[in-house]
Amino acid sequence: MAATQTTAQQDDEIDLRELLGTLIDHKWLIGIVTGVFFVLSVGYAVLGTPVYEADALVQVEQKVPDLPGLSAITQTLGASSSEATTEIALITSRTVIGKAVDELNMQIEVAPYHFPIFGGWMSRHFVPDQPADVASPWLGLSRYDWGGSKLDIFQMGVPASIEEKKLVLTAGENGAYTLYYNGDEMLKGRVGQAASGHGFTMQVRELRANPGTHFAVTHHTALAVINQLQLDINAAEQGKDSGIIQLTYDHEDADLAAALLDHVSQAYVKQNVERNSAEAANSLKFVREQLPRIRQDLDKAQDALNAFQTRAHSVDITLQTKGLLDQTVAIETSIQQLRLQQADMERRFTAEHPAYKALLEQIAQLQAQKNGIDKQIGGLPDTQQELLRLTRDAEVLNATYTGLLNQAQQLDIARAGTVGNVRVIDAAAVDISKPAKPKKALVVLGGTFLGGFLAIAFVLMRQMLSRGVEDPAAIEELGLPVYASIPSSVAEKQSFLQGRRGRGDGKQKLLAINEPADLAVEALRSLRTSLHFARIEAKNNILMISGASPGAGKTFISSNLAAVIAKGGQRVLLIDGDMRKGALHTVIGGRPDKGLSELISGQLPLEEVLRPVQYAEGLTFIARGKVPPNPSELLMHGRFAELLELLQPQYDLIIIDTPPILAVTDAAIIGHHVGTSLLVVRFGLNQAKEIALAAQRFEQNGVQIKGAVFNAVERRSTGYYSYGYYEYGSSTA
Repeated sequence: MAATQTTAQQDDEIDLRELLGTLIDHKWLIGIVTGVFFVLSVGYAVLGTPVYEADALVQVEQKVPDLPGLSAITQTLGASSSEATTEIALITSRTVIGKAVDELNMQIEVAPYHFPIFGGWMSRHFVPDQPADVASPWLGLSRYDWGGSKLDIFQMGVPASIEEKKLVLTAGENGAYTLYYNGDEMLKGRVGQAASGHGFTMQVRELRANPGTHFAVTHHTALAVINQLQLDINAAEQGKDSGIIQLTYDHEDADLAAALLDHVSQAYVKQNVERNSAEAANSLKFVREQLPRIRQDLDKAQDALNAFQTRAHSVDITLQTKGLLDQTVAIETSIQQLRLQQADMERRFTAEHPAYKALLEQIAQLQAQKNGIDKQIGGLPDTQQELLRLTRDAEVLNATYTGLLNQAQQLDIARAGTVGNVRVIDAAAVDISKPAKPKKALVVLGGTFLGGFLAIAFVLMRQMLSRGVEDPAAIEELGLPVYASIPSSVAEKQSFLQGRRGRGDGKQKLLAINEPADLAVEALRSLRTSLHFARIEAKNNILMISGASPGAGKTFISSNLAAVIAKGGQRVLLIDGDMRKGALHTVIGGRPDKGLSELISGQLPLEEVLRPVQYAEGLTFIARGKVPPNPSELLMHGRFAELLELLQPQYDLIIIDTPPILAVTDAAIIGHHVGTSLLVVRFGLNQAKEIALAAQRFEQNGVQIKGAVFNAVERRSTGYYSYGYYEYGSSTA
């Protein structure tokens, strides 16, 4: 139990050395994929349409208060921070951007057709001899723009159902054009003339193109264009509370990008001026409404003061009373001004607004100071009290009236002026020498990195999902000794697999005959030696070679092992025991008929099915024969056992290639008649559970598997690789 847990823990651990080895083993795949991505990245960096960035700077100044006392309230609230946050929302509002869209006619999108991949690059790099020249069609492809083409639509109207849908305008001769939708002609027109048809109206200001050139034309809704521009235009404050707003906009057309930001910034400044002018006009109206009332109150106060002095025979104010008068006049003047401002704010704010609450708090503070002075005044003689009260009223009203007159003049100037609290510092500009996108170095590096990352991820994912055995130790842990490890052979793939897929020409394709120095053949010689000792205690000279599943390579092992043993001077009979899909005939040569199925069924005698193998003296072959309807029943027939009994004395070794045990039961039936059984396991294909299940299936049928042959072993940077097999042969000088 502890060993099982330890094994499970080892399986779950990540072996960095093994991962590194896996990457090294697939270095060519990783390199090719990375190289392809590098080439594509370079192609995109060179051929991609450049995108230019226009930028502009706008300054937002702190708004000057309209009414006296507002600066004190601002300080009370601590509201000296920049107004940029609010202004950013205003500058990207639909009202401001909508004006720019209308002025630039951005609802109409026009783009000439370019040849795929490199057509746009050729168009951008066309250098005309004259300013209005158009590039000649390349290879006669006149529908594409190769440089210099231009379409300027002055006015366009489409049915509501066609908004946001692509139209095609085809240039004609001498300024003529035709507009199509879904291949149907909508209207025909000429430059400078209004055209209409099928609910479409259009007037083209300029058309410069070869006859037949196609333009994609799309009429967008104003709201769609504005919404997209709100996302594309970036407005951000440069530094905290700086009041400097930077506007940026990216577009393929550098002139359009700069023009758009110019129109947006100018529309924003104009709106700001109009807004300030409107506020000044409203405040001026309020002040002018207050002036007559204050003037009337002032006249009454002065008349009352004069009348009292006449009755009191010109009573003078004492020094003490003068001091109290100055204090109370200053406080009353401030209270009167704040009362006026309160009346103005009540028209714009609610009672819960922070500025309104701060105003009430300031009035309350001044009122408390006034109450304290009033107590001191109460201790004066009656004559001095009355004189102070009348003088105070006259001076307070006079100061208030004078302040309102000055404010009315200031507001009148502000209303008529053209300066707001925002201004354009830097007009929109574009550096056409340095496109914002694509950033070539970043694209190439990023694309190459992405290619390498995807290739490595693919290799590791495939390695993780492929649980095929790659180490003979894993097979031996299942109780099957590995008699030989056969390395993967390029020559075998070119010959054996070609015949396996049905493209054979009937010729012999034995690797042991055609490439005797191949590493795989040398490994088969080692297997021949191992079998010599393994068959010492076998009950007969029959060897069965089977596999767990199709594709393990048992046919390759059977045929070439037979050839190697035959070349060692022994008489060998090779039988294709897979009467369903046997493919030994594609390797040995010849046709599959006249073989084992006809021999067992009694249709042909033994002499007619035995075939000597060309260039392999001592090797005889029996093909599978015609595919019978009942292969398993034929193998269970007594004639099959009699056939093997008859053939044993005639040959030193009989090798039978059988179907996979997990696919059909034929191998289990044949296994009862043989002395030695081997299981072929393919590197990276057969899983450990699959091998164990195959061995269990044989054991359940009373067939003992002597060992395994590890086939098609590939080179690995870490782990096992058919060590011990090196090419060793003569060299010619």
